[in-house]
Amino acid sequence: MKLLLSFLILISPIWPLGQNPLVGDPYLIVNKETNKLAYIHHGEIQAIYDVSTGVTSDLTPEGEFTIVIKAVNPYYRKKDIPGGSRENPLGTRWMGFDAEGTDGRIFGIHGNNNPSLIGHYVTQGCVRMHNEKVEELFNLIPIGTKVKILKSNTSFEQLAKEAGAIK
Repeated sequence: MKLLLSFLILISPIWPLGQNPLVGDPYLIVNKETNKLAYIHHGEIQAIYDVSTGVTSDLTPEGEFTIVIKAVNPYYRKKDIPGGSRENPLGTRWMGFDAEGTDGRIFGIHGNNNPSLIGHYVTQGCVRMHNEKVEELFNLIPIGTKVKILKSNTSFEQLAKEAGAIK
């Protein structure tokens, strides 16, 4: 089994994870200043989504991270709420990233159960999206996608150029 897993990792199109982004690869930028997320692919900004971030600026970590786990109807372990439940604040999708040395189960981009809060500073560190938008994005990005989180007045186009995601 270990041999098979090693082989699959070696032939994976996203291996090694450290080489992403190359122009053309999927790339995400979250701007905490505007509470917007840009999806970049094929060297162009494909979509910009409204998001929510941390209730205080320090709660949503800044830096470049990697999406390391994806889940449909994620379980909310903090309050023991099953996936798919209307009470689940994680919504219908979870894309966890490795901020602060975590394994993708602490910080993530996810849906929500209260759409009126999108666009506000309300989370404990995650990036929240409308369920239908996070489902759309979930289908577009693979594990290994880089996500850059920052607070800036710079345009997404300039931020993507600086990150090497577009020319």
